[in-house]
Amino acid sequence: MKKIVSLYSVAILLIIGSCSTNPFTGKKTLALVSNDQLFPMAFQQYGQFLTENKVVVGTAEAKRVEKVGMKIKAAAERWLTANGQAAVLQGYQWEYKLVDNKEVNAWCMPGGKIVFYTGILPITNDEATMAAVMGHEVAHALASHGAQRMSAGMLQQAGAVAVSVGTQNQSAEKQQMWMQAFGLGSQFGVMLPFSRDHESEADMIGLTLMAVAGYDPKNAVIVWERMSAKGGGQAPPEFMSTHPSNETRIAKITSQIPAAKAEAAKFGVVFK
Repeated sequence: MKKIVSLYSVAILLIIGSCSTNPFTGKKTLALVSNDQLFPMAFQQYGQFLTENKVVVGTAEAKRVEKVGMKIKAAAERWLTANGQAAVLQGYQWEYKLVDNKEVNAWCMPGGKIVFYTGILPITNDEATMAAVMGHEVAHALASHGAQRMSAGMLQQAGAVAVSVGTQNQSAEKQQMWMQAFGLGSQFGVMLPFSRDHESEADMIGLTLMAVAGYDPKNAVIVWERMSAKGGGQAPPEFMSTHPSNETRIAKITSQIPAAKAEAAKFGVVFK
């Protein structure tokens, strides 16, 4: 097992030397992959996705996606510039598309490529509720969550190699036991909580962005209430999910609304 300890020591040194800072929270974040490496790959995948799916153009909904996206982008630029973080925006190429797909989903690729599916439009049926989801997606991009997930995946793979090497002299049965234990432990103890933390962080940052853009952050609660009603209680237990439960999100968002409004007030945006 000394080999495992040695390999993990190397991994720890890599982590210490490969950190960046979240511009919104000031927290140190994992960054084994740089934006210069990640953005070109993301842009290529995004371009391919658009060629393989039906992009909706010219409709009122498609125009709303574009309008809200531009307002959230402008709010992010205002906040980051005012807080001395304008350099974070380097390399982003913002784009907002509506795609014909019944799935209730929206996503953002690293570098600012954002897609809303038509399936989420009943949930985001006006600018304010759409801004809640758009702010969340823009937050994922600017907080570099994609790079962090990729970095975490690389470490998980390295950990699996370490376990394999460290147990190679044991029986196949014991080696398999160690690998299974590592797989379950890293997935439920590290990767899934890591993903849920990202979702909660994007919720919090997104509240600030939508508020600075002039949208009342209470509309984020409306979004998740609608999500909860549509889900019908079929979601897996929170500890098995990449996302917090709807109930957890609603509670956290509700508690964070006053702070988002206070932040918006610094930019002259005041809500009743």
